Amino acid sequence: MAALKRLHYGWVVVVAGMLTVFASIGFGRFALGMLLPSMGVSLSLTYAEMGLISTGNLVGYLVAVYGVRFLVRRIGARWTVTGGLVLVGASMIVVGRAIGFADSLVLYTLTGLGSGIANVPVMGLVSLWFARQQRGKAAGLMVIGNGLAIAAAGLLVPAVSAALGAEGWRTSWLILALAVLAVALVCGLILRNHPAELNLVPVGTAPAAVTQGAGKAALDQHAPLDSRKTRLLLAHLGTIYALFGGSYVIYATFIVTSLVADHGYTEMTAGTFWVWIGALSVFSGPVFGSLSDRIGRRAGLAVVFSFQATSYALAAAAGSPAALWLSVVLFGVVAWSTPSIMAAAVGDYMGAAHAADAFGTVTVIFGIGQIIGPALAGVAADHFGGFAASFGLASVLAMAALCLALLLRPPLAATPAAC
Repeated sequence: MAALKRLHYGWVVVVAGMLTVFASIGFGRFALGMLLPSMGVSLSLTYAEMGLISTGNLVGYLVAVYGVRFLVRRIGARWTVTGGLVLVGASMIVVGRAIGFADSLVLYTLTGLGSGIANVPVMGLVSLWFARQQRGKAAGLMVIGNGLAIAAAGLLVPAVSAALGAEGWRTSWLILALAVLAVALVCGLILRNHPAELNLVPVGTAPAAVTQGAGKAALDQHAPLDSRKTRLLLAHLGTIYALFGGSYVIYATFIVTSLVADHGYTEMTAGTFWVWIGALSVFSGPVFGSLSDRIGRRAGLAVVFSFQATSYALAAAAGSPAALWLSVVLFGVVAWSTPSIMAAAVGDYMGAAHAADAFGTVTVIFGIGQIIGPALAGVAADHFGGFAASFGLASVLAMAALCLALLLRPPLAATPAAC
């Protein structure tokens, strides 16, 4: 009990962030990959239409990213996140009642809108609640939610389909939606916008920064967001993030469909691959986020993109189960590392005062990559009769991200933080 009283409320915010990512991204976006095979058959969808449904979700996310900063300024991150989760859950309920491509596209676009409204502000809270040396760890813990959600969907969806048959995917959407709404309730109760609301300072703040105001001095040394130097840096970070977005979403959207359609696996067996991706990815965020705290954001990103480029290349050329399993392992181990490293990097380069707006900006660019990726991959799969070319494209994008990451310069020195 005494330990709980000593626990900084920043870690409660991390738990709320983990739940938000679990619901808004893990269920609101990545569950689609598990549901597409049976949903596609039931609604007679082509691969291109499947890709466009995923793209619609990401268009909604991009719209949210552009406008969510105004919501946060008006009502605060707490209620913005809660409202976004309510929209995700409500729209997913209706997606489960879709009768064709057009309504699936429109409704799942609304799901993406809610995902962005919830996810961007909660990731921005990392820079407010944690000092620089703790941000990678905190953001990494939040993105654990992705892996947990993928593993849960990989277990749930095949079981529901086995019990209810061809239309079981509709019930799966309903179950996932109710879970999202439950998370919305929890986040509304426990999220807080800023340490000052509870008379606290960020986790890891050095005593000198608290007593002498050094923390503010560290913030003031960063250039304003409208300076030319800052715009170029945001474009650099955003392009890296966009290449990640365009590549990973191809794999996450289509790997299960590829396992079923290209390799002849059953939905249950493909679900096993999906569960392993989720299980392996659970600690990808905290492990590589913390690693980037030690070796730097540039080196951390380079390691992650080398793993991903290899994973996608193996999926493109896979001629054996061993190659597919290695692809899954490499993807899972680093799956959600980039968002946690990028959230920390934005805080490092821009300072805590500008972190939320800056993260919103790079996420807009990231969203463009996510929109283009699945649309191109779906068209390519229809044209070539399989997903090898699509995964090859993902590998090329990841290699380009690796090269750009290596060109990043170290951020300005920051005020040391206590461990």
